[in-house]
Amino acid sequence: MSRRPIVILTALDLEYQAVREKLVDPQLHRHPQGTRFEVGRLADGRCQVALALVGKGNQSAAVLAERAINEFTPAALLFVGVAGARRSSLALGDVVVATHVYAFHGGTSEDDGLKSRPRVWETSHSADQIARHIARTGSWARGLPAHSRAPAVHFGPIAAGEVVLNSRVSGHARWLESNYNDALAIEMEGAGVAQAGHLNGKLPVVVIRGISDGADGTKEDTDREQWQPRAVANAAAFAAALAEDLATEDQDDAQSTAPETGRSPTMHTTRNVAKDNARVMVQAGTVHGGIRISPEPIPPTDLAQALADLRSRLQRARAVGHLDEDTFTAAEAELTEADAALQTNTPQSRGRLVLALKKLRGLIGDVADLAAEVATIITLAKSL
Repeated sequence: MSRRPIVILTALDLEYQAVREKLVDPQLHRHPQGTRFEVGRLADGRCQVALALVGKGNQSAAVLAERAINEFTPAALLFVGVAGARRSSLALGDVVVATHVYAFHGGTSEDDGLKSRPRVWETSHSADQIARHIARTGSWARGLPAHSRAPAVHFGPIAAGEVVLNSRVSGHARWLESNYNDALAIEMEGAGVAQAGHLNGKLPVVVIRGISDGADGTKEDTDREQWQPRAVANAAAFAAALAEDLATEDQDDAQSTAPETGRSPTMHTTRNVAKDNARVMVQAGTVHGGIRISPEPIPPTDLAQALADLRSRLQRARAVGHLDEDTFTAAEAELTEADAALQTNTPQSRGRLVLALKKLRGLIGDVADLAAEVATIITLAKSL
């Protein structure tokens, strides 16, 4: 499990509830200044999430994003909600993941008109790459409500201001078209959250929006048709999958950079492996301590058999109480996904295979020998 949580912020109660439904056993966490967070793990994995409601507007979003960052020191910060579409190619319910966020209200008023003074924050490269991989594989759609159609996922700029835009011909609409005509969607909090992330160094910040209206005068109609809860359910499903992968990446980075402990800084260990008829000689001027000769474990070469053996070991771990029922069920689901991906054997399915194995490793991270076995299988899967 990643030691650092993922913070998810929302502006509306229905957005908050859509994310909260993804959490298992959320617990109240009260900030000294009164902000209430709920902290729980995602139902399909071990990723810990700290969830908060910030209200409408970039200013409150920035203040509470900063508060959440200082309180939890998260691995990443996600903002999840609804937005209005700025392009007719976007359908209601589609998901937009910001590649960068515009604060579009900045400008200077001169005799010949209003001149734009844009501010923009880019999404971090690593978070963007993870989000695109999730979209390509389609694995995130498993988190959608039952019988829901998987919507399209779009990557592009999002414009964040202080108005609800419900027109294609108003002054604000013309201003956007003239100065930010590549924006896919418009909303009211992304710029504040992006600024908070920028002020906290390399913290990945991703804005994820479900399209609930066309920003074209039809908002009352789409609201009556319940497009807000439908759109944010899609955004929440994508955000949950992204949070899992960001947490796994954070765990991998922490393990790869963790310093070794318990060994004198002047001592070094040389590890030699002899295979077949080869013999190992001592390569040292002075030997401190003992020399240990042990057989080298043979890594699996048959991935299908390795997955089958792993399934048996998971069942034994559950039987002896090393895995609780919820963790076993979630791990079994990821292993089934890995099996299915292995059968397909395409570049996309190989990506799904590795992703499922990484999630599985995160789930069983508390059982060291199982986690080590999954790490070996991941290496084998990457070599396909």
